[in-house]
Amino acid sequence: MTLDPDEYTVGELRGELDAVDDLETVQSVLEAEQTGQNRKTAREVIERRLEVLGEDAGTETDDETEGEYEETREDVGEDAEGEEVETESESDETTEAVEEADAEEEADEAADEDEANAEEEEDDGLSHPTRDKKHVRALQGGTYRDMWVFCETQQGELLDVSKEMLGKARELMDDYAEEYEEENVVAFLMGDDCRDLAEETIAYGADVAVYHEDDRLERFLHTPFTRITAHMARGQGSEESTDWRDYDEPRYALYPATNNGRDLSALVQGELDSGLASDCSDLFIEPEKISNPVKTGEPGVKKTFDRVLHMKRPDFSGFEYSTILCLDNPDRDFHPQGASVIPGTFDVPEPDYDREGLVVEHEMDLEDEWFSVEITEHDTLEGGVDLTGHEVVVCLGRGISDDPTLGMELGLELADAFEDAALGITRGIVTSSYQFEGHVEQYSKEERQIGETGQVVAPPLYIAAGVSGAVQHKVGMDESDTIVAINTDPEATIRDFSDYFIEGDLFDVLPRLTEAVKFGELPMEAATDGGEDK
Repeated sequence: MTLDPDEYTVGELRGELDAVDDLETVQSVLEAEQTGQNRKTAREVIERRLEVLGEDAGTETDDETEGEYEETREDVGEDAEGEEVETESESDETTEAVEEADAEEEADEAADEDEANAEEEEDDGLSHPTRDKKHVRALQGGTYRDMWVFCETQQGELLDVSKEMLGKARELMDDYAEEYEEENVVAFLMGDDCRDLAEETIAYGADVAVYHEDDRLERFLHTPFTRITAHMARGQGSEESTDWRDYDEPRYALYPATNNGRDLSALVQGELDSGLASDCSDLFIEPEKISNPVKTGEPGVKKTFDRVLHMKRPDFSGFEYSTILCLDNPDRDFHPQGASVIPGTFDVPEPDYDREGLVVEHEMDLEDEWFSVEITEHDTLEGGVDLTGHEVVVCLGRGISDDPTLGMELGLELADAFEDAALGITRGIVTSSYQFEGHVEQYSKEERQIGETGQVVAPPLYIAAGVSGAVQHKVGMDESDTIVAINTDPEATIRDFSDYFIEGDLFDVLPRLTEAVKFGELPMEAATDGGEDK
């Protein structure tokens, strides 16, 4: 059997070589690859096959061994009478070599035993179960379906971000059905009393709701939530709780980018040996053509990946967006494609309580040791600050640094001038060392932060005073209908996505805006239209 490696892709070549049992043939294929395309990935496949065949050839029959022994006798010196002769020096060398080999073998065995004992002693049950990645790679040729959404709850209610993700998932999978085939939106949740909430997810767009109830799940805990989610995702459990599905793992998985959602998404996606894009602000599903040899298997080849979830998020530079793709390598899978979504990114859909869907109770025995952490006391905040839903949001940035207290007071006065307005701040103020005096200090807390790691707002009018316009902040407000920016720097980034830009010091401009709102007049020389010249 002769194989020309140039006629095969790496994946096809692997399949062809599996049927070849002759070492010489595989060696000739390796030589042909080296003199031909000389693909690194192809050489590795061929060399692995050579290793396998070489190991198989190490086990021989008694007849073969006897033949080799006869050949060895011919190599040994003989005297005139046909007796075997071994010189004294050769005998000494042979004895020393054998003794050295025995000593080395004993030392290796002792080292292996020590290493095994050390590993046994160090394994305290907390080490990651997927430590040996060779044996836990995601399924080969597995079946993946549906978009799963983790619906976080708090005090017996679904968080708004859970509803937002269900609405977006519904939109994505409706488009998916038109392009490919129908697949489900699957809501999953855990709690001490969550069946009613599971039924509520159907009204917000889920086709299937899988829930796990246990009195000990009243609050989020890493270990049980991770174990339960991975168990659900893999389709494990009783027949009654899994007979609705016929696949190995979800195709897509969405989590809220909340404190708990970020924790759970990283733990579960790691457990499933999958990828994760965190803090996403947009999602869409499209095919993607890739030429990266790590993904295609060989250089110079383009491969189209189908049904790819594009996960858009601000990149680490702080000035651009990146689109993250979770793609399979040629010889392993990275499903499900996972993302966490910034709260407030999508609209909360109108619930349809007449909508029908399947509600499934998940069954799994929970180990007591998973609840070794116990919450003995807790405080409930009287109320947070919700900046969403207002007609106007006034946001202050580092431009107040010359006089933080006065800057905050001016922002509050402008917000109070409107009938329905709220005051927000940038992360720059939250992380600064500004000293605030009097009652305004309460407005400098993280609960009022707008941006990627804060709240996302989209009011009819957004006024940004002293805000530079970093992309992390843009994520939190660029869906606003009208954006008015005030800044002393005419080259400030925020000017690029503002509808109106006022070049000036906020300490001068804010009082004039406040007066204009109160009395309905604004001296127009103070403002520059942000249209063509912005």
